[in-house]
Amino acid sequence: MRRHLIALAALSAGTLALTACGTTEPVASAKDKGTAAQAITLTDDTGAKIKLDGPAKKVVGTEWNVVESLVTLGVDPVGVADVKGYRTWDTAAPLRGTPKDIGTRGEPSMDTIASLSPDLIVATTDLPAAAVKQLRRIAPVLEVKSADATDQIGRMKKNLDLIAQATGTTAQAAEANKTFDAKVAEAKKKLTDAGHAGDEIAFADGYVAANQVSLRPYTDGSQIGSVNKALGLKNAWKLKGDPAYGLAATDVEGLSSLGGDTQFVYIGSDSEDDPFKKELAKNAAWKALPFVKKGAVHRLPDGIWMFGGPKSMQAYIDAVTGVLTK
Repeated sequence: MRRHLIALAALSAGTLALTACGTTEPVASAKDKGTAAQAITLTDDTGAKIKLDGPAKKVVGTEWNVVESLVTLGVDPVGVADVKGYRTWDTAAPLRGTPKDIGTRGEPSMDTIASLSPDLIVATTDLPAAAVKQLRRIAPVLEVKSADATDQIGRMKKNLDLIAQATGTTAQAAEANKTFDAKVAEAKKKLTDAGHAGDEIAFADGYVAANQVSLRPYTDGSQIGSVNKALGLKNAWKLKGDPAYGLAATDVEGLSSLGGDTQFVYIGSDSEDDPFKKELAKNAAWKALPFVKKGAVHRLPDGIWMFGGPKSMQAYIDAVTGVLTK
């Protein structure tokens, strides 16, 4: 109480002194000073300056990887792109509560987002510039780089750190990155001890178009490829991936370039057909592959998002380590 009274006395004296000097500028309130102390200014991955009155609490995520980052940091987004899809493909960081579905990841609904009155919108550089421009009329937009084939793990951590700065959760980000690093070290040791260091692994996903199965190999530059390398595994793909995601393209015939000791790994979803078990099960070229004959084709559990954050990658590490050491 004494300290409170002294503060009031000092404030009154200061007010009188200002009046005597003829100034009409109001004295900053404790609330104003507190807000100023909490104000956040940061630069996103496009070079744009983001100014916030304080740590963002009502946040919208337009892409699943940033949504996972928010959940990992303990921030429950008020709006999420394709909620049903997220809950299907990213179970490592489950949504809490009932966030509003804001539309698709490529075309979020501006009206829906505006109705949420967010403090911050987190997007990736994959979102069209025209959409970002519209979003900036609603709330500050923090854009993180979607992917970087030169350093996917570093990019994953940087994105988490940047979102943490905007939401006042830097301690949570540091802990999440530390836990990820520990998981990598633990799994690498487990694989080495089991004699799997240097095993050749080919990760891919597949889809059917025009009655043909197309494959998308995850090269060394992909996030999955980067994690495999960190685990001491060797990528069996010799293809060059794109500069952002490190993904390539091939068909069943292209699989003949994979060595006979390859461990072929993929992730599917019960929400979609599995071309490896359906269409390719009747394909002579597929059935003739050495690794197929050996039974070295592994479908990992559903719900591991291949482009997610530390939690998704930890789920992947547990899954791939499990199939290789069983």
